[in-house]
Amino acid sequence: MRAIGLMSGTSCDGVDVALVETNGERIFGFGPTGYRPYAPEERAALTQALKDATAIAARDERPGAVAEAEAVVTSAHAQAVEDYLARNGLSADDIDVVGFHGQTVLHRPDAGLTVQIGDGTALARRLQIPVVYDFRAADVAAGGQGAPLAPTIHPVLVAELDLPRPLAVLNLGGVGNVTFIGAGGDLVAFDTGPANALMDDRVESDIGAPFDLDGRIAAGGKVDEAALARLMEDPYFDLAPPKSLDRNAFDAAPTEGLALADALAALAAFTAETVARAAALLPERPALWLVSGGGARNPTLMRMLKDRLGADVTGADAVGLSADAIEAQAFAVLAVRSLRGLPLTYPGTTGAPRPLTGGVLATP
Repeated sequence: MRAIGLMSGTSCDGVDVALVETNGERIFGFGPTGYRPYAPEERAALTQALKDATAIAARDERPGAVAEAEAVVTSAHAQAVEDYLARNGLSADDIDVVGFHGQTVLHRPDAGLTVQIGDGTALARRLQIPVVYDFRAADVAAGGQGAPLAPTIHPVLVAELDLPRPLAVLNLGGVGNVTFIGAGGDLVAFDTGPANALMDDRVESDIGAPFDLDGRIAAGGKVDEAALARLMEDPYFDLAPPKSLDRNAFDAAPTEGLALADALAALAAFTAETVARAAALLPERPALWLVSGGGARNPTLMRMLKDRLGADVTGADAVGLSADAIEAQAFAVLAVRSLRGLPLTYPGTTGAPRPLTGGVLATP
Protein backbone atom coordinates (compact mmCIF):
# COMPACT_ATOMS: atom_id res chain seq x y z
CA MET A 1 0.00 0.00 0.00
CA ARG A 2 1.04 3.58 -0.60
CA ALA A 3 0.70 5.48 2.65
CA ILE A 4 1.41 9.07 3.62
CA GLY A 5 2.43 9.68 7.20
CA LEU A 6 2.02 13.04 8.93
CA MET A 7 3.73 14.14 12.11
CA SER A 8 3.51 17.34 14.12
CA GLY A 9 5.64 16.69 17.16
CA THR A 10 6.00 18.26 20.57
CA SER A 11 8.34 20.91 19.17
CA CYS A 12 5.29 22.44 17.38
CA ASP A 13 7.43 23.66 14.49
CA GLY A 14 5.47 22.25 11.56
CA VAL A 15 4.16 19.19 9.73
CA ASP A 16 6.46 16.47 8.40
CA VAL A 17 5.16 14.48 5.41
CA ALA A 18 6.49 11.13 4.20
CA LEU A 19 5.42 8.53 1.64
CA VAL A 20 6.06 4.83 2.29
CA GLU A 21 5.18 1.74 0.29
CA THR A 22 4.51 -0.94 2.89
CA ASN A 23 2.32 -3.80 4.03
CA GLY A 24 2.84 -2.76 7.64
CA GLU A 25 5.43 -5.46 8.26
CA ARG A 26 7.94 -4.70 5.54
CA ILE A 27 8.91 -1.53 3.69
CA PHE A 28 9.14 -1.83 -0.08
CA GLY A 29 10.17 1.74 -0.78
CA PHE A 30 10.43 5.25 0.60
CA GLY A 31 8.97 8.11 -1.38
CA PRO A 32 9.97 11.77 -1.15
CA THR A 33 9.54 13.67 2.11
CA GLY A 34 8.13 17.11 2.74
CA TYR A 35 7.70 19.74 5.42
CA ARG A 36 5.16 22.47 6.01
CA PRO A 37 6.23 24.92 8.75
CA TYR A 38 3.68 26.51 11.02
CA ALA A 39 3.28 30.24 10.47
CA PRO A 40 3.97 32.46 13.52
CA GLU A 41 0.27 32.95 14.17
CA GLU A 42 -0.32 29.20 13.97
CA ARG A 43 2.50 28.54 16.44
CA ALA A 44 0.99 31.17 18.72
CA ALA A 45 -2.37 29.38 18.61
CA LEU A 46 -0.72 26.05 19.43
CA THR A 47 1.32 27.59 22.25
CA GLN A 48 -1.83 29.00 23.83
CA ALA A 49 -3.65 25.70 23.31
CA LEU A 50 -0.93 23.84 25.21
CA LYS A 51 -1.56 26.15 28.15
CA ASP A 52 -5.35 25.93 27.96
CA ALA A 53 -5.26 22.15 27.53
CA THR A 54 -4.17 21.71 31.14
CA ALA A 55 -7.85 22.21 32.03
CA ILE A 56 -9.00 19.22 29.95
CA ALA A 57 -10.59 16.47 32.02
CA ALA A 58 -12.18 14.45 29.19
CA ARG A 59 -10.86 13.68 25.70
CA ASP A 60 -13.61 15.56 23.86
CA GLU A 61 -13.19 18.83 25.76
CA ARG A 62 -11.74 21.78 23.83
CA PRO A 63 -11.39 24.68 26.30
CA GLY A 64 -10.01 28.11 25.49
CA ALA A 65 -7.76 28.19 22.44
CA VAL A 66 -7.81 24.40 21.96
CA ALA A 67 -10.80 24.47 19.60
CA GLU A 68 -9.16 27.15 17.43
CA ALA A 69 -5.89 25.23 17.46
CA GLU A 70 -7.67 22.06 16.31
CA ALA A 71 -8.92 23.88 13.24
CA VAL A 72 -5.40 25.23 12.64
CA VAL A 73 -3.87 21.77 12.91
CA THR A 74 -6.42 20.20 10.56
CA SER A 75 -6.03 22.92 7.93
CA ALA A 76 -2.22 22.92 8.12
CA HIS A 77 -2.07 19.15 7.67
CA ALA A 78 -4.46 19.30 4.72
CA GLN A 79 -2.35 21.99 3.08
CA ALA A 80 0.80 19.98 3.77
CA VAL A 81 -0.61 16.95 1.93
CA GLU A 82 -2.07 18.98 -0.93
CA ASP A 83 1.23 20.80 -1.48
CA TYR A 84 3.15 17.54 -1.22
CA LEU A 85 0.98 15.80 -3.82
CA ALA A 86 1.19 18.73 -6.23
CA ARG A 87 4.95 19.08 -5.80
CA ASN A 88 5.54 15.39 -6.51
CA GLY A 89 3.09 14.93 -9.38
CA LEU A 90 0.70 12.77 -7.36
CA SER A 91 -3.06 12.76 -6.91
CA ALA A 92 -5.37 11.53 -4.16
CA ASP A 93 -5.99 8.38 -6.21
CA ASP A 94 -2.31 7.47 -5.88
CA ILE A 95 -2.55 7.25 -2.07
CA ASP A 96 -4.25 4.41 -0.19
CA VAL A 97 -4.25 5.91 3.30
CA VAL A 98 -2.98 8.83 5.38
CA GLY A 99 -1.67 8.34 8.90
CA PHE A 100 -2.60 11.49 10.85
CA HIS A 101 -1.03 11.80 14.29
CA GLY A 102 -2.44 15.24 15.06
CA GLN A 103 -0.97 17.52 17.72
CA THR A 104 -0.61 16.29 21.28
CA VAL A 105 -1.81 18.98 23.68
CA LEU A 106 -2.13 16.85 26.82
CA HIS A 107 -0.66 13.51 27.80
CA ARG A 108 -1.52 12.14 31.25
CA PRO A 109 -1.58 8.36 30.95
CA ASP A 110 -1.58 8.02 34.74
CA ALA A 111 -5.04 9.62 34.61
CA GLY A 112 -6.08 7.58 31.56
CA LEU A 113 -6.01 10.69 29.39
CA THR A 114 -4.21 11.59 26.17
CA VAL A 115 -5.44 14.25 23.74
CA GLN A 116 -4.29 14.75 20.15
CA ILE A 117 -6.17 17.52 18.38
CA GLY A 118 -6.97 17.38 14.68
CA ASP A 119 -10.20 16.41 12.91
CA GLY A 120 -9.51 13.16 11.06
CA THR A 121 -12.97 13.07 9.47
CA ALA A 122 -12.64 16.60 8.09
CA LEU A 123 -9.15 15.80 6.80
CA ALA A 124 -10.38 12.68 4.97
CA ARG A 125 -13.22 14.65 3.37
CA ARG A 126 -10.95 17.45 2.21
CA LEU A 127 -8.23 15.17 0.85
CA GLN A 128 -10.61 12.51 -0.49
CA ILE A 129 -8.26 9.88 0.99
CA PRO A 130 -8.97 7.50 3.90
CA VAL A 131 -7.34 8.75 7.11
CA VAL A 132 -6.30 6.78 10.18
CA TYR A 133 -6.02 8.94 13.30
CA ASP A 134 -6.32 8.87 17.11
CA PHE A 135 -3.58 6.26 17.44
CA ARG A 136 -2.95 6.52 21.19
CA ALA A 137 -6.37 6.33 22.83
CA ALA A 138 -6.91 2.57 22.72
CA ASP A 139 -3.57 1.87 24.37
CA VAL A 140 -4.19 4.38 27.18
CA ALA A 141 -7.71 3.05 27.71
CA ALA A 142 -6.22 -0.43 28.18
CA GLY A 143 -3.78 0.84 30.81
CA GLY A 144 -0.77 1.52 28.58
CA GLN A 145 1.22 4.73 28.37
CA GLY A 146 0.04 5.48 24.83
CA ALA A 147 3.60 6.48 23.98
CA PRO A 148 6.00 6.18 22.39
CA LEU A 149 4.37 4.71 19.26
CA ALA A 150 7.17 4.86 16.69
CA PRO A 151 9.16 2.05 18.41
CA THR A 152 6.80 -0.51 16.89
CA ILE A 153 8.03 0.63 13.48
CA HIS A 154 11.70 1.24 14.20
CA PRO A 155 12.64 -2.43 13.68
CA VAL A 156 10.80 -2.32 10.34
CA LEU A 157 12.63 0.85 9.29
CA VAL A 158 16.08 -0.55 10.08
CA ALA A 159 15.43 -4.16 9.02
CA GLU A 160 17.28 -3.86 5.69
CA LEU A 161 20.18 -1.85 7.09
CA ASP A 162 23.46 -3.41 8.18
CA LEU A 163 23.43 -2.03 11.71
CA PRO A 164 24.77 -3.66 14.88
CA ARG A 165 22.60 -5.01 17.66
CA PRO A 166 21.70 -4.12 20.30
CA LEU A 167 20.64 -0.89 18.62
CA ALA A 168 19.17 2.22 20.26
CA VAL A 169 17.02 4.50 18.12
CA LEU A 170 16.82 7.86 19.85
CA ASN A 171 14.27 10.43 18.73
CA LEU A 172 14.93 13.95 19.95
CA GLY A 173 11.91 16.09 19.16
CA GLY A 174 10.27 18.25 21.80
CA VAL A 175 10.43 15.21 24.10
CA GLY A 176 13.02 12.45 23.77
CA ASN A 177 12.27 8.77 23.42
CA VAL A 178 14.44 5.71 22.95
CA THR A 179 13.81 2.34 21.32
CA PHE A 180 16.08 -0.55 22.28
CA ILE A 181 16.20 -3.30 19.65
CA GLY A 182 17.91 -6.38 20.99
CA ALA A 183 19.86 -8.99 19.06
CA GLY A 184 16.82 -11.25 19.19
CA GLY A 185 14.42 -8.51 18.15
CA ASP A 186 13.16 -7.75 21.67
CA LEU A 187 11.86 -4.20 22.14
CA VAL A 188 12.05 -1.82 25.07
CA ALA A 189 10.95 1.79 24.63
CA PHE A 190 10.14 4.84 26.74
CA ASP A 191 10.38 8.60 26.91
CA THR A 192 13.77 9.73 28.17
CA GLY A 193 12.98 13.32 29.16
CA PRO A 194 12.89 16.74 27.51
CA ALA A 195 14.75 16.99 24.22
CA ASN A 196 14.38 20.30 22.40
CA ALA A 197 11.25 21.71 24.05
CA LEU A 198 12.90 23.64 26.88
CA MET A 199 15.65 24.96 24.62
CA ASP A 200 13.15 26.03 21.96
CA ASP A 201 10.97 27.80 24.52
CA ARG A 202 13.92 29.79 25.89
CA VAL A 203 15.15 30.83 22.43
CA GLU A 204 11.67 31.91 21.37
CA SER A 205 11.18 33.83 24.61
CA ASP A 206 14.51 35.66 24.42
CA ILE A 207 15.04 36.35 20.71
CA GLY A 208 11.86 35.25 18.95
CA ALA A 209 13.54 32.44 17.02
CA PRO A 210 11.93 28.98 16.85
CA PHE A 211 15.14 27.13 17.83
CA ASP A 212 18.90 27.41 18.30
CA LEU A 213 20.11 26.85 14.73
CA ASP A 214 22.85 24.22 14.68
CA GLY A 215 23.25 24.64 18.44
CA ARG A 216 25.37 27.74 17.80
CA ILE A 217 24.19 29.73 20.81
CA ALA A 218 24.57 26.78 23.19
CA ALA A 219 28.06 26.15 21.80
CA GLY A 220 29.13 29.55 23.13
CA GLY A 221 27.76 28.93 26.63
CA LYS A 222 29.08 27.25 29.73
CA VAL A 223 27.16 24.50 31.53
CA ASP A 224 26.13 25.59 35.02
CA GLU A 225 26.63 22.35 36.93
CA ALA A 226 24.46 23.47 39.86
CA ALA A 227 21.54 24.23 37.53
CA LEU A 228 22.05 20.89 35.79
CA ALA A 229 22.02 19.04 39.11
CA ARG A 230 18.73 20.69 40.06
CA LEU A 231 17.19 19.78 36.71
CA MET A 232 18.20 16.14 37.21
CA GLU A 233 16.51 15.88 40.61
CA ASP A 234 13.18 14.83 39.10
CA PRO A 235 12.36 11.24 40.16
CA TYR A 236 11.10 10.42 36.65
CA PHE A 237 14.60 9.66 35.44
CA ASP A 238 15.04 6.74 37.81
CA LEU A 239 11.62 5.19 37.19
CA ALA A 240 11.70 1.86 35.41
CA PRO A 241 9.93 1.75 32.05
CA PRO A 242 7.30 1.76 30.67
CA LYS A 243 6.93 5.49 31.13
CA SER A 244 6.03 8.53 29.04
CA LEU A 245 5.87 12.29 29.34
CA ASP A 246 3.79 15.34 28.57
CA ARG A 247 5.63 18.11 26.72
CA ASN A 248 5.29 20.36 29.74
CA ALA A 249 6.31 17.80 32.36
CA PHE A 250 9.47 19.78 33.14
CA ASP A 251 10.35 23.43 33.39
CA ALA A 252 13.59 25.31 33.02
CA ALA A 253 13.35 27.23 36.30
CA PRO A 254 16.94 26.41 37.42
CA THR A 255 18.26 28.16 34.30
CA GLU A 256 16.05 31.25 34.35
CA GLY A 257 18.72 33.51 35.81
CA LEU A 258 21.37 32.47 33.31
CA ALA A 259 22.35 34.29 30.14
CA LEU A 260 20.86 32.77 26.99
CA ALA A 261 24.01 30.93 25.87
CA ASP A 262 24.64 29.50 29.33
CA ALA A 263 20.99 28.51 29.73
CA LEU A 264 20.98 26.69 26.40
CA ALA A 265 24.24 24.95 27.23
CA ALA A 266 22.75 23.75 30.52
CA LEU A 267 19.51 22.63 28.86
CA ALA A 268 21.40 20.76 26.13
CA ALA A 269 23.45 19.06 28.84
CA PHE A 270 20.18 18.26 30.62
CA THR A 271 18.87 16.47 27.54
CA ALA A 272 22.13 14.55 27.11
CA GLU A 273 22.24 13.60 30.79
CA THR A 274 18.67 12.30 30.74
CA VAL A 275 19.57 10.07 27.79
CA ALA A 276 22.60 8.77 29.68
CA ARG A 277 20.35 8.06 32.67
CA ALA A 278 17.94 6.26 30.34
CA ALA A 279 20.79 4.14 28.97
CA ALA A 280 21.27 2.67 32.43
CA LEU A 281 17.68 1.36 32.29
CA LEU A 282 18.16 -0.58 29.04
CA PRO A 283 18.65 -4.37 29.07
CA GLU A 284 22.11 -4.09 27.50
CA ARG A 285 24.57 -1.46 26.38
CA PRO A 286 23.65 -0.51 22.77
CA ALA A 287 26.36 -0.97 20.16
CA LEU A 288 25.05 2.12 18.33
CA TRP A 289 22.79 5.07 19.09
CA LEU A 290 20.91 6.21 15.98
CA VAL A 291 19.53 9.73 16.44
CA SER A 292 16.56 11.32 14.67
CA GLY A 293 14.45 14.43 15.17
CA GLY A 294 15.58 18.03 15.48
CA GLY A 295 18.22 17.09 18.04
CA ALA A 296 20.16 15.26 15.32
CA ARG A 297 20.67 18.68 13.68
CA ASN A 298 22.24 20.16 16.81
CA PRO A 299 26.01 19.46 16.81
CA THR A 300 26.36 20.79 20.35
CA LEU A 301 23.78 18.33 21.65
CA MET A 302 25.22 15.47 19.59
CA ARG A 303 28.68 16.12 21.03
CA MET A 304 27.30 16.11 24.56
CA LEU A 305 25.52 12.82 23.87
CA LYS A 306 28.73 11.18 22.67
CA ASP A 307 30.61 12.44 25.73
CA ARG A 308 28.02 11.20 28.21
CA LEU A 309 27.11 7.91 26.55
CA GLY A 310 30.69 6.93 25.75
CA ALA A 311 29.29 5.10 22.72
CA ASP A 312 28.95 5.34 18.96
CA VAL A 313 26.33 8.02 18.22
CA THR A 314 25.26 8.94 14.69
CA GLY A 315 22.45 10.75 12.94
CA ALA A 316 19.84 8.74 11.04
CA ASP A 317 20.83 10.47 7.78
CA ALA A 318 24.25 8.84 7.93
CA VAL A 319 22.75 5.35 7.51
CA GLY A 320 20.29 6.25 4.75
CA LEU A 321 17.27 7.14 6.86
CA SER A 322 15.74 10.58 7.25
CA ALA A 323 16.43 12.19 10.62
CA ASP A 324 13.65 14.68 9.95
CA ALA A 325 11.00 12.36 8.52
CA ILE A 326 11.44 9.10 10.43
CA GLU A 327 8.46 9.80 12.71
CA ALA A 328 6.22 10.67 9.75
CA GLN A 329 7.38 7.48 8.03
CA ALA A 330 6.48 5.58 11.17
CA PHE A 331 2.91 6.90 11.12
CA ALA A 332 2.54 5.91 7.48
CA VAL A 333 3.40 2.34 8.47
CA LEU A 334 1.24 2.50 11.60
CA ALA A 335 -1.74 3.54 9.45
CA VAL A 336 -1.33 0.46 7.28
CA ARG A 337 -0.90 -1.74 10.35
CA SER A 338 -4.13 -0.28 11.74
CA LEU A 339 -5.99 -1.11 8.53
CA ARG A 340 -4.67 -4.67 8.69
CA GLY A 341 -5.46 -5.12 12.39
CA LEU A 342 -1.79 -5.52 13.32
CA PRO A 343 -0.52 -4.41 16.76
CA LEU A 344 0.53 -0.79 17.20
CA THR A 345 1.80 -1.20 20.77
CA TYR A 346 3.37 -3.92 22.89
CA PRO A 347 4.02 -4.47 26.60
CA GLY A 348 7.67 -3.54 26.05
CA THR A 349 6.91 -0.26 24.29
CA THR A 350 4.00 1.28 26.21
CA GLY A 351 3.31 -1.17 29.03
CA ALA A 352 0.14 -2.31 27.31
CA PRO A 353 -1.23 -5.51 28.87
CA ARG A 354 -0.86 -7.28 25.51
CA PRO A 355 -0.13 -6.35 21.88
CA LEU A 356 -2.85 -3.87 20.97
CA THR A 357 -4.31 -2.59 17.73
CA GLY A 358 -5.55 0.98 17.50
CA GLY A 359 -6.34 3.94 15.30
CA VAL A 360 -9.66 5.24 14.00
CA LEU A 361 -10.49 5.11 10.29
CA ALA A 362 -12.19 8.06 8.62
CA THR A 363 -13.33 7.68 5.02
CA PRO A 364 -14.01 10.48 2.52
